[in-house]
Amino acid sequence: MPFQIVRNDITKMHVDAIVNTASPVPGYGAGIDKAVYKAAGEKELLARRQEIGAIEPGNSVITSGFDLPARYIIHTVGMPWQGGECGEEAVIRKCYKSVFEVALENDIESLAIPLIASGSYGFPKGIALRIALSEIEAFLAARDMDIYLVVFDEKAFALSSEFYGDIDEYISDNYVEEKVEEEYHTFGRRLFAAAEDAPMMAQSMARSLDDVVNNLDKTFMELVFSFADARGLTDVEVQKRANLDRKAFSKLKCGTTKNPSKATALALAIALRLNLDDTKDLLSRAGLALSPCSKQDLIVRYFIEREVYDIYEINVALFEHGEQLLGSQNA
Repeated sequence: MPFQIVRNDITKMHVDAIVNTASPVPGYGAGIDKAVYKAAGEKELLARRQEIGAIEPGNSVITSGFDLPARYIIHTVGMPWQGGECGEEAVIRKCYKSVFEVALENDIESLAIPLIASGSYGFPKGIALRIALSEIEAFLAARDMDIYLVVFDEKAFALSSEFYGDIDEYISDNYVEEKVEEEYHTFGRRLFAAAEDAPMMAQSMARSLDDVVNNLDKTFMELVFSFADARGLTDVEVQKRANLDRKAFSKLKCGTTKNPSKATALALAIALRLNLDDTKDLLSRAGLALSPCSKQDLIVRYFIEREVYDIYEINVALFEHGEQLLGSQNA
């Protein structure tokens, strides 16, 4: 998958390279830096680091992974948080850019990266996450690479409520497990309310009905491309916005994969910036539906209703709630 959030010890990641938040001078500090030295082989890594010498904040260098599962370590130097008025954000953004540049120079295809500067350097995690998501998204818009944002402990990543304070309340209000009977009792009230709203909805309903009639005979992917054409999106733009692996998207496009997984179908709906009705229509072409019994579906619905179509932010919320992320290598 092009981008994933995983909970793991970064030193145990089986990737081409991991990123270490390094000390500017040879030696190691606390947190990830110390863990990387211990796992890689302190003596060998320190000797190589001494050969490299000092690293300026925002810059990155690469070394062997030594005893790590990863082949390489990319060492990047951040900057402590000082209130936000000393150019800290610019330095951390430069860290991500220089990491990606080094990765490309060394033909890295898979990269595990921590939330830079959010540990001992004291960056507010909300700001650190915003920087990470925007820089990763900008990079992947133009390049192909499997990037894992690695989180070690649960407390370090409780951030969706900071971005969207009412998301847990929304899930609580809408999530049902065994409320079928309650749903039947309230069905009549919903019909009555819908009837009251009918005059205001008539025009939009007519337009939606026209769209449905015109698209009745389309398969799932035919409808995807119909929406994409209407929005002026290329296949590559749809694939990247959906956080889909290029091969997986190609299989869907060519018909090798007939029907997508739920995560892939939702990812494509987000990529196309579909409203709720169009999302339901698209899902139905693959025999799928939005369910109030699925927290994944409710979280995606929450963002669609608010017209927030950033799949990276949606995946943060899904990750925090223990749900499957959108997009998949195996569509």
